[in-house]
Amino acid sequence: MAEVKVKPEVPDPLEIENRIIELCHQFPHGITDQVIQNDMPHMEPQQRAMAINRLLSVGQLDLLRSNTGLLYRIKESQNAGKMKGSDNQEKLVYQIIEDAANKGIWSRDIRYKSNLPLTEINKILKNLESKKLIKAVKSVAASKKKVYMLYNLQPDRSVTGGAWYSDQDFESEFVEVLNQQCCKFLQTKAEAARDSKQNPMIQRNSSFASSHEVWKYICELGISKVELSMEDIETILNTLIYDGKVEMTIIAAKEGTVGSVDGHMKLYRSVNPIIQPTGLIRTPCGLCPVFDDCHEGGEISPSNCIYMAEWLEF
Repeated sequence: MAEVKVKPEVPDPLEIENRIIELCHQFPHGITDQVIQNDMPHMEPQQRAMAINRLLSVGQLDLLRSNTGLLYRIKESQNAGKMKGSDNQEKLVYQIIEDAANKGIWSRDIRYKSNLPLTEINKILKNLESKKLIKAVKSVAASKKKVYMLYNLQPDRSVTGGAWYSDQDFESEFVEVLNQQCCKFLQTKAEAARDSKQNPMIQRNSSFASSHEVWKYICELGISKVELSMEDIETILNTLIYDGKVEMTIIAAKEGTVGSVDGHMKLYRSVNPIIQPTGLIRTPCGLCPVFDDCHEGGEISPSNCIYMAEWLEF
């Protein structure tokens, strides 16, 4: 008796697409063609390609490149509508920029990750900017370069420089004012502790102030046009520590205590140096971080040192 061969039933295109979506949800980091093939071994390669291309065209999937090849990843619903009608190259560039989050990414790195020509990347970037899907932000790390990020994101402090920068210019006067006011607050607290006439241990303990107290004092002064965080104030207090004007200690604190982080709290107090620094240390050379690279005829030299010139004028 002749053997009867049963032709496998051709799956419905919609069922294929739904199954691919299910696989993407199971593997949120992305799936390869091999994963789809293993899950649906009877499906023809042409059917698989048609289903994937349709999901990409309607913006339900993202196309990514990895060391192992192409990856397909589920697209978030909020971005699916935005990228509807875009080609695969544009979706790839958008995904790379999205993965960079609020730190952004340079066009050079986009080129490296996408393997697309620079001319094509520039064209895609302009198109995405015109749709208000991405934006270019100047970075303080490289004034002549731009990083790209999603349009609705607030740039990270590492990009903008935080409160200490305005239009990529370091606000040295603003930092100096904050430096003086933080020091003044701690000095006033130390003087009040000494005037209390209590025993030395109580005086010492009461001269400390938390970074939250200093932050609150600076906020109430209203000297800053930008909103300062406790981290910003701690940065200023650290400079005072380096200058020998303030010391810091860390104590255990109850969960939920104002100013505490992970069960610890930083306390600061004003101190007077035991001995005055020598004249050599007070010169710019005594504190210069590039002292070893400074020599006559070099890019950094005493003859063109702006810090030395300012110090001599003073």
